[in-house]
Amino acid sequence: MTAQDLRATLAAPKPPDGVGLLVEALWWDAKGDWSRAHEIAQDISSPEASWVHAYLHRKEGDASNAGYWYSRAKKSHTQQKLETEWDDIAEALLAARAS
Repeated sequence: MTAQDLRATLAAPKPPDGVGLLVEALWWDAKGDWSRAHEIAQDISSPEASWVHAYLHRKEGDASNAGYWYSRAKKSHTQQKLETEWDDIAEALLAARAS
């Protein structure tokens, strides 16, 4: 599955089975449920979860909080389009699950 494939499932009532919690978080965010996405990301302690968490706070407009989570993820605070970052995160998470 790719990020584009994941986006194609957004009309469904729930995320695809077997994608993992962090991909589910991105899916809920793309569906417009930022709070549900945030609840998932904040309950997982990993660099990948920190990256999702950072993205969500950047999207929220909280640059300071996003910066904290980017540092926890060992990622640079990006200025790329939110959609592009969403795709990058989704691709990384999906590739990790496939390997």
